[in-house]
Amino acid sequence: MDGNGRWATARGLPRFAGHRAGAEAAKRTVRAASDLGIRYLTLFSFSSENWKRPWTEIEQLMELLRRYLRSEIAELYEEGVRLRVIGDRESLAPDIVRLVEEAEATTRDNDRLTLIMALSYGSRQELTAAARDLARDAAAGRLDPETIDERLLASRLWTADLPDPDLLIRTSGEMRISNFLLWQLAYAEFVFTDRLWPDFGRDDLLAAIDEFGRRERRFGAAVSAG
Repeated sequence: MDGNGRWATARGLPRFAGHRAGAEAAKRTVRAASDLGIRYLTLFSFSSENWKRPWTEIEQLMELLRRYLRSEIAELYEEGVRLRVIGDRESLAPDIVRLVEEAEATTRDNDRLTLIMALSYGSRQELTAAARDLARDAAAGRLDPETIDERLLASRLWTADLPDPDLLIRTSGEMRISNFLLWQLAYAEFVFTDRLWPDFGRDDLLAAIDEFGRRERRFGAAVSAG
């Protein structure tokens, strides 16, 4: 979800105004996804690299997250949305971890839409943690290294109980993955848009889905000449 800062700068506003507008865009997108029957939506909310930003900006983003977790969970629950958070929770403040856990528990049984928030998330970090987990089991004799395959590695990822994404949408003209779901995006379709994230809405989501529908997904297989 890129472009919050540029959106604010273009309007002569502080960066935090862009982040607030980005939060509103996230709420619009969640509602639209739910209305359209999408079952899983992942939002890259805060990356492991984002901790390198100025501390004042980080504090503002964390406070925005606190407000979201306090004010929106009741609505998510009423709308049948389940919240899941993936990422390194040890890097988060204890009160935020508590709010996350409460939100996940409150919405656990909802099944209309699963909203996955990637928070303090980095895919290389996730893969490293999975490899370390497997190595510990192998060193302790609980696992034969020869049995490690794609399925077993995937079972140690933070997304172990979630399907791989079909579609990645990246806003604001950026055309890179930026350490996001590197394993899980192996066969996803990518759609790039110049729209800044705070301006993103239902029509943009529909346009991306329409583009996705025109793609021929081959998953590495050759196209039949017949």
